[in-house]
Amino acid sequence: MKNIIIESAGGKIELKVEPLDNPTSRKISSSLPIESRAETWGDEIYFDTGIAASASGGTLDVDVGDIAYWPEGKCLCIFFGRTPASSGEKPAPASEVVIVGKARLNPESLRRVKPGSKIRVS
Repeated sequence: MKNIIIESAGGKIELKVEPLDNPTSRKISSSLPIESRAETWGDEIYFDTGIAASASGGTLDVDVGDIAYWPEGKCLCIFFGRTPASSGEKPAPASEVVIVGKARLNPESLRRVKPGSKIRVS
């Protein structure tokens, strides 16, 4: 997993992802490319992958720029700010996720992404 491209009404956003070396990241990378549609939850974009991957190494501790796999929904999540589960300024997932990569991102551009926007991971 090297790139996540989001096409929304506000234009095209490309995130360069530095994948982590763990079983979940390897499973997702071996299943690429993925095409999906965005959903949002506060300052989090998540989308269905259809991939059943390991939940080993799950955590509730995420940072802005983390790309994580959410086993409950078989989704990838892009954290770029506060979520409804946050108690401070940091993002917080709804339940445990497995961090699979890191990305430098512009939170303001991601806030313009609307549900239903097209996403491609390669």
